[in-house]
Amino acid sequence: MRHFDFLSEADGRRLFFRPPQPFSATDDLSVLGMALGATLYSPATRPALVADLAKRVSQGVLSTVICLEDSIPDEAVAAAERNVIAQLRAYAESGAQRPLVFIRVRSASQIPMIVAGLGEQASILAGFVLPKFTDENGAPFLDAIREASVTTGHRLLAMPVLEAPTVIFAESRTEVLLQVRQLLDKYREHVVAVRIGATDLSSSFGLRRSRDLTIYDVRVVADVIADVVNIFARADETGFAVTGAVWEYFSGTERMFKPQLREAPFIEHSERALRAELIARDLDGLIREVALDKANGLTGKTVIHPSHVAAVHALSVVTHEEYCDARDVLGTRSGGGVSSSAYGNKMNESKPHSAWARRTVLRAAVFGVANPDISFVDLLGAGLHQ
Repeated sequence: MRHFDFLSEADGRRLFFRPPQPFSATDDLSVLGMALGATLYSPATRPALVADLAKRVSQGVLSTVICLEDSIPDEAVAAAERNVIAQLRAYAESGAQRPLVFIRVRSASQIPMIVAGLGEQASILAGFVLPKFTDENGAPFLDAIREASVTTGHRLLAMPVLEAPTVIFAESRTEVLLQVRQLLDKYREHVVAVRIGATDLSSSFGLRRSRDLTIYDVRVVADVIADVVNIFARADETGFAVTGAVWEYFSGTERMFKPQLREAPFIEHSERALRAELIARDLDGLIREVALDKANGLTGKTVIHPSHVAAVHALSVVTHEEYCDARDVLGTRSGGGVSSSAYGNKMNESKPHSAWARRTVLRAAVFGVANPDISFVDLLGAGLHQ
């Protein structure tokens, strides 16, 4: 798999100073956690799942979750299980390019059942998403994944979702998060990322953010995100990748506030029409939220519509300026020191900036480095209109 693989050779040269590098499901977890990018959710009841997967991969979706949980009515679960097994077997047998496929299960018992149903095609699975994960209910899920990995001879990955009420309630949050981290440490070889279930967390207070706001404007959820990053995303060997909350909107309606995209970058790149299209699709809010995700230490994002993928991936590409700064920081002698950036607009300190620089170089390997004159506007246009 390789991000932006749908680009022509000429477009690749035009856009990238260093192109994205290929990765696979067998790579190190640090690489895979970064490579998830926009993770597209789909209900397991979709009758054309095989065709959908093939189409989305060709459009740049390399991480997908097939949901057997909240998106499926209780009475449809058995049919959804049969459908997902049949569809994934067919996809595996088709020989089409495989994305990272995860299944969001309701119970730990579904894990061995699905793996057994897939049989010799179980390698189509990258792993499982574990809903409403806490220290009290998490071990059976993780044990089932570990056992299924042994059974198949194929490492299966886990993505626990932090969305239970005890995660958002102030009196229990810190203790629960610390206990979850202790549990995940025991299964570290299977945990590719920790996901934040903003929809369920908001529901504990009867809240739902509008398309005019980001999740960081919903203070009770923003506080959870800060604590999750604090406990799970530390820049040392104890950290995990933590992904951004879902963006729920995909069609334009009447707006209360002004669009959140400045005109200047689009004018400079002769893309006024692209800005208008993004606003019409409500993608300006998503773009702002992804920028805030990055600023707060989150990697990738849960999305529910294919139109979201291009925005997440365009903002995941490392700018030429970021890359130069990271290389400067990492190239400084071990004793530390400070220097002016190659772009002459900031200070680079080797010791405090080294963790950021290592993370940036990892992101550059997975998503590439843009050419000096290329902005997110160019990358977004290429992804949205391919």
